[in-house]
Amino acid sequence: MKKSILSLCILFSVCSYAQETTKFTAGKHNEYGLLYSLPQTVFDIEVTATKTTQKAGPYYKYAEKYLGVPVSITEDKVFWNLDKVNVTSHGIPDKGQEYLVKFKSGSAPFMYLNKDGLLLSINTEPITESIKAKTLTPAKTPSPLENNNYASVLTEEMLMSGSTAKMAEVAAKQIYRIRESRLDLSTGESDQKPADGAALKLMMQQLDEQESTLMAMFMGTTKTEQVVKHFTWTPTDETANEIIFRISDLIGIVDKNNLSGAPVYMNLKITEKGEYPVDAKGNIKEMPKNGVAYCIPGKAAVEITYKGKPVFKNSFQVAQFGIVYGLDPSLFDNKKAPAHVTFYPQTGAIHEIGQ
Repeated sequence: MKKSILSLCILFSVCSYAQETTKFTAGKHNEYGLLYSLPQTVFDIEVTATKTTQKAGPYYKYAEKYLGVPVSITEDKVFWNLDKVNVTSHGIPDKGQEYLVKFKSGSAPFMYLNKDGLLLSINTEPITESIKAKTLTPAKTPSPLENNNYASVLTEEMLMSGSTAKMAEVAAKQIYRIRESRLDLSTGESDQKPADGAALKLMMQQLDEQESTLMAMFMGTTKTEQVVKHFTWTPTDETANEIIFRISDLIGIVDKNNLSGAPVYMNLKITEKGEYPVDAKGNIKEMPKNGVAYCIPGKAAVEITYKGKPVFKNSFQVAQFGIVYGLDPSLFDNKKAPAHVTFYPQTGAIHEIGQ
């Protein structure tokens, strides 16, 4: 079995950008010859995982005694969950599939190549392909609760307490006082009557924040953040249970060589190989002389599994599992009715052909 190529990248782009293309025209300056490449198909594997950070509150031992509620967070922990895996394909130049096509002298056909030299179209605009990059979300200012900073709710009575147990008792009493104040405000029985609805909303919000922070001192905090990473994987043959990356409970998404994580496996099965076109009698058609090379791709079923369960399934056309055929160049340098053709950049296959 041939070895597959795997690389890791994290997407840092902040905007979407269109596929870069260049138009080349056959003429005297290039002796009516144009050079281009066919692609090999590459998979972009997008991995999304969630990091969960739990912090135990300093008074977690006294939650049941003073608040009457059990505590689930009794120690600091960090763990990761794999949310989803998505696979898309794109083409990169195949160094073994570079071609020069010669057109008729005096004609002026043109072709579009992408920035890597892949053939996209002849005598027409290429397929529009937008590559959407991830937008970095600006970091928000963390609340005191997210940083486990309880200083904003520490009263003088709590600070003067002689023990942790006493501080917890005072904190619990403060929670009950806040709840009473909120009830008085909502029923209109409070001595401090707000000036208007906006003032009432602000006072209720402040009370909610104070209670949440005090409760966190007993119940602890849970913070989650989502991380996205990308891996590039180039299929070269069928593969079963090939490790493509790992999920570590402490670090998250890591390279396949980092043994701290549980493996995520790639399974690829070739379901169809590209075949040469045949005539009405079933005979393989003769390759046009000096033809414009294109790919008739094969197909593959892709499955990615984690802990014995599939996290992604789909089928793809793959240039590597196909064959190269050709189009007669006279189709495109016919002055009266020149043909046009567009190709899929992922595989080099014909997308559309016509006049």
